[in-house]
Amino acid sequence: MYKLPDSQLWQGRIDSSTDRDSFRFHQAVQTCALDDLSEEPSALAVVGFECEEGVRRNQGRLGAVEAPNAIRSSLASLPYNFDANQKIFDVGNVVCVGSSLEEAQQELGTTVQQLLEKSTTPIILGGGHETLYGHYLGVRGFAGADAKIGLINIDAHFDLREAEQPSSGTMFRQILEDYPNAGYLCLGIQTFGNTQALFKKAESLGCEYMLAEELNLSDMPAAVKTIDAFCAQYDIVLATLCTDSISASAAPGVSAPAPLGMDPVMVCKLLRYIVAKQNVKSFDISEVNPALDEQQRTVKLAAYLVAEVMDSFTMKVEKEE
Repeated sequence: MYKLPDSQLWQGRIDSSTDRDSFRFHQAVQTCALDDLSEEPSALAVVGFECEEGVRRNQGRLGAVEAPNAIRSSLASLPYNFDANQKIFDVGNVVCVGSSLEEAQQELGTTVQQLLEKSTTPIILGGGHETLYGHYLGVRGFAGADAKIGLINIDAHFDLREAEQPSSGTMFRQILEDYPNAGYLCLGIQTFGNTQALFKKAESLGCEYMLAEELNLSDMPAAVKTIDAFCAQYDIVLATLCTDSISASAAPGVSAPAPLGMDPVMVCKLLRYIVAKQNVKSFDISEVNPALDEQQRTVKLAAYLVAEVMDSFTMKVEKEE
C-alpha cells in the first residue's frame, strides 16, 4: 500500500542551477522514504493518496487516482519562492489496492501520524475526498483520544451521506458519529448540491456551514469571523479542500463540477487564512480528476493552491519563531 517517491516527477525548467532565487520546486523538493525521514521541525511533506474507491462507491466519475502525481508534475515547475532553509520532502504515495478502501485509509492515517510526530506538516494530495477520513485518522492518532479536533472543509457538499459502505460522500458523518469530540465547519455549500435530508443531517450533527453565495471577496470579514470562532473551540484543526467547490469554469476536471461554484481567488484567500491559524496542522486537496480535465486547467490550479498553502504554512512558522 506504500509506494516510494518518484524523483522523475520533479522535473522542469531550470533558469539557474546555482542561484536559489531562480529555483523552481523541482530543484528544491527532496524525495525521501517515510521511514528515512528524521524529525524536521517546520518542514513540509507531500504525501499522495492514490485512491478513487470512495468515488466509485459514491457513483462518481473516476480518474482522481491519477491526481497525486499529476499535481506533483505541475507543481514541479512553479517558482520556489521560499526561504533557503525551508525544507519540503516528497515521501511517496499510499495506494488503495483494489477495493481495499478502509485499509488504505488506515495506512494513510499511520503515515500522517508519523509525519506529525516528526514535527513535519503533512500536505496530502488525493485522490477522492475519501482521503479526508485517512487524514483525520492520522491527526486523531497524533492528538490523542481526548483532543478536540476541528475539521474545516471547503466543499460544495456536506459529505454526510448514509450508506452501507464508506465512500467519498460519508466521511464527515462517520467522524461526527464515532468521535464526539470532533467538530465540522463546511465553507462553500451549494443549496442545490445537497438534499434537504442532508441539510437536516448537518443540523442534527451540529455542523456549521456557510453557503457559497455567502462567500465573496467583498465580505471576507464574515468568513474570517466564522473561521476564528470555529478554530478557537479546538485543540487542533485540519483543513481539507474538495476542488468541486470551485466554479466549473476554473476547475472542470473534478468528479462533480459546480457551475455556480466559488471563485478560485476566494478559495485561495480562504485557504491562506485557514492554514495560518496557529492550531491548523495539516492539509489535503481532493477530487482533482486529470482524466476529465481540460488542458490541465484543474491540475494547474491545484498546484497553485498547494503552493499558496505551503507559503502560508511557512509564513506562520516564521512568525512563531
